[in-house]
Amino acid sequence: MKSKKLAMLFGVVFLSLVLVGCSNNSKSQNSTSQTFKVATSDQIATLNTAKYSDMISLEAMDNAFEGLYRFDSNGKPVLAGAKSVTKNDASDVYTFKLRTNAKWSNGDAVTAKDYVYAWQNLIDPTTASPNSQRLDPIKNAQAIRKGEMSPDQLGVKAIDDYTLEVDLEAPISYLDELLTGAPFFPKNEKAVAKYGDKYGTTSAKTVYNGPYVVTGWTGTNDTWSYVKNTKYWDKANVKLKRADVKVVKDTSTAGKLFQTGKIDYTILGNEFAKQYANTTGYHSKKIPLIGYLGFNTQRSVTGNVHARKATAQAFDKKSLVKNVLNAGTPLNGIVPTDFAYNSETKKEYRSQAGNMITYNKKAAQTEWAKAKEELGKDNLTLELLTSDTNEAKQVGAFLQSQLEQNLPGLKVTVRSIPLKSRLAATTAYNYDIVYGTWQADYADPVNFISDGGQYHLNTDYKSEEFWNDLNKAATEYATDPTKRWETLINAETHLIKDDAYTAPVYQGSMTYLLNTRVKGLTISPYGTVLFYRDVELNS
Repeated sequence: MKSKKLAMLFGVVFLSLVLVGCSNNSKSQNSTSQTFKVATSDQIATLNTAKYSDMISLEAMDNAFEGLYRFDSNGKPVLAGAKSVTKNDASDVYTFKLRTNAKWSNGDAVTAKDYVYAWQNLIDPTTASPNSQRLDPIKNAQAIRKGEMSPDQLGVKAIDDYTLEVDLEAPISYLDELLTGAPFFPKNEKAVAKYGDKYGTTSAKTVYNGPYVVTGWTGTNDTWSYVKNTKYWDKANVKLKRADVKVVKDTSTAGKLFQTGKIDYTILGNEFAKQYANTTGYHSKKIPLIGYLGFNTQRSVTGNVHARKATAQAFDKKSLVKNVLNAGTPLNGIVPTDFAYNSETKKEYRSQAGNMITYNKKAAQTEWAKAKEELGKDNLTLELLTSDTNEAKQVGAFLQSQLEQNLPGLKVTVRSIPLKSRLAATTAYNYDIVYGTWQADYADPVNFISDGGQYHLNTDYKSEEFWNDLNKAATEYATDPTKRWETLINAETHLIKDDAYTAPVYQGSMTYLLNTRVKGLTISPYGTVLFYRDVELNS
């Protein structure tokens, strides 16, 4: 999940996929294999839970690690690493009893100290985690992120080896969903000490406590496997012994591999959506996945608010989803539709918040004229950074054409590079504008407003009103759904409408192909991440 959970795409975002004409998957050459064969759109970037900001890495972590909770086959959070939980009368202190039979893949016991170490490591400003704000509901987290307190003052404590106490800033209704996320997974301190900066950079330099271990990932290669973890506490209920994953960036190739039985699952590109919509094995669903543009506010042009507002309004979102992506819907705020509902009023967030920024050529050109005047230049050049998947490159080409056509004097270059390199470039501020996709971890607007793929939000976005609104939503209005909702809408207004720190582009839909012999595959309720824990393969 910043640029976070930037980032990014599983297959490719919005993807309309296709179950390439495979009328009888039981006839495929995989029919007798007990290995689940999966195609994905890019490489793993990291296995360090404090460092990820892309969906490929997140999927690896969700299958190889386990936190206090996990999602079950119905997409609901259930206890996992914890066997029981209690809370105080104020609902702001939770006590978790951990499973005493939970082990790391190196044989070490998974203890409360592993959670304390992982959370303190992630919130430490020196770690520079793109997901540090995810811990904000925990007591003192915001102050620690800002350098005002030390990491050991975070509201998490090991009472004993198997008792973990979590102290919140204020009660929240979605704590169980929040704690399913990778930022809240434990971490084996002994392994981190052993591998140092290399921890999580290869499968061999990582230890795991989830249903699978990652094997065969060198840090740069296009294939790896998830192999059943023999040390996992609930291994008896893990049916699948192995899943082999390969990177297939070309959507046509992925379709052919599926059609010939060489893979069991793939997300395919947008160009196949209509062609294969009626094919056996084709699945499609609307998901809270967004496409967005992130701006490097440290550079002169994209540091100018008028330039950002101009860019955010200068491309036709309807044309993009209709003619390029062939799926999804235009998005005019950072929070997607049909995602979060007020527990008191039952109102859907996006409909209540309304449009923050839309395609408006006239308004874009007015803002562009102001930007050029302030910058003292009539001709400007911007680089748009994307990943090198087919769909990302297509979106990049569309945006390039639209921006150059609608903003006089603008020259846009597109740089498309592998996802891992793209993430490194954004972290190092080596970009003007970055196009990426992002999906949620839990069903609350704050997941997008305070995260949502927005690179360097914690350090570079200086709006006091925004940060005050988020603080009030997390504390003063934590138990008042109506006021909390209004405050979050104010925060989104500052972020998107007033300052255009990020530009929403579209909301995606997921279309995929799945071999009919595969049973029990669960997909994240908030995106495209696959959970292999309950998979079974029919012969």
